[in-house]
Amino acid sequence: MLKPSLQLKLGQTLTMTPQLQQAIRLLQLPVLDLNAQIQDALEENIMLEMEDLPDVPRTSSESTVEIEAIKAEDAWTSRSADRSSDSGWSGEGRPISEFEDESGKTLREHLLWQLEMEDFTPREAVIGEALVDSINDDGYLTVGLDDIEASIDDEVSLEEIESALAKVQRLDPVGVGARSLAECIVLQLNQLDPETPGLQLSREIAADHLDLVATRAYGELRRGLKASEEQLHDALALVRGCNPKPGQAVSPAAAEYVVPDVFVRKIDNRWQVEISPTGVPRLSVNQTYAKLLRGSGDHAVLRSQLQEARWLIRSLEIRNETLLKVATCIVSRQTEFLEHGDEAMKPMVLKDVAEEIGMHESTISRVTTNKYMHTPRGVFEFKYFFSSHLSSANGEDQSSTSVRAKIRKLIGAENPAKPLSDSKIANLLAEEGIKVARRTVAKYRESMNIASSSERRQRPMT
Repeated sequence: MLKPSLQLKLGQTLTMTPQLQQAIRLLQLPVLDLNAQIQDALEENIMLEMEDLPDVPRTSSESTVEIEAIKAEDAWTSRSADRSSDSGWSGEGRPISEFEDESGKTLREHLLWQLEMEDFTPREAVIGEALVDSINDDGYLTVGLDDIEASIDDEVSLEEIESALAKVQRLDPVGVGARSLAECIVLQLNQLDPETPGLQLSREIAADHLDLVATRAYGELRRGLKASEEQLHDALALVRGCNPKPGQAVSPAAAEYVVPDVFVRKIDNRWQVEISPTGVPRLSVNQTYAKLLRGSGDHAVLRSQLQEARWLIRSLEIRNETLLKVATCIVSRQTEFLEHGDEAMKPMVLKDVAEEIGMHESTISRVTTNKYMHTPRGVFEFKYFFSSHLSSANGEDQSSTSVRAKIRKLIGAENPAKPLSDSKIANLLAEEGIKVARRTVAKYRESMNIASSSERRQRPMT
């Protein structure tokens, strides 16, 4: 029979303090989310106040504070690790609507509002609502008319549904309610003045020959339609002027705003990294309230808020110091990119930065996610500067980003009538001393949304 007993054991453990947990959480937040949390803290904690923004941002040469809390987290992480397209139909790009709706309405709300305003009978309105409910954000009807018939409680005929669909297709935006790309374009063409040059030919192209437009088989298209080069030119201009995703004019994808965490500038022929002076506000403890607590054992709530305020301020300091160290390391390794562009990008992985600044790879991963660097070449996510190694004949590794840029450059300079195959590109790279397989070239090309050589080939309009 087992008996209860007491045992005393000695051991070492690493515990994450609340302050360390907060520092890690703030470290991985992007600027906009971090500002939202800071605003909440200012509203909830009377001991916090916002300082004026500094006149001069702090540079990498001025940062000397060691980040012991983050290094402690590194050790904890290493020990606990084991426990734990727009489908453009023409190849020309999507047309942009000049008058996109900015009211904030969804496409469904926009269409239902029109149903109430237009001359729909009560019965047609019921069918119209069922149709609108089946139209996606791009403006296309995504289900068959049989399914619409089955979804309506009242008994309706297919003829009534087709009639209601025709009325829905006359609503704004033009082309909405189409069941295919061809129908969408034809609906838009039907809105043009009947006397528009090339209109009838453009309807024929949209209805039956979009595949030839996509492959740019203009000679075959002209012969099949028995049209002159000028007639075909006018008709294609009308087709390309249509919007293949009319719903996006009303419900465009929400804009994503990026606020740089650091700025990179060349000063006195040296690249300097600065924490963004407008990214995150600087906080301090309200000294007026802090003085009231000195020498007093009361006000437990205020004392708790004072401690939380100090933790938050220190956590933000740790965040800035870590960002600065990582960004400075990246810039020092990618100076050639800043000077010459993508083709000069050096291979670099998380481990390289982690070893150089004495932190764990998981910390570098947190810092480089959703953090942005403003450079003379544009704004880039920290992760953009990391790429795998590819061997070269001269023993100097190439980065995958550099190889992608070289592939893009080769394709950009190719003869459109005789585009380069993936094998040919691999051979050209080999001549530069870069060893890369044909399938790797294909993978990189596809990742840049570049079509294959057969799809890039432009046939002469003769």
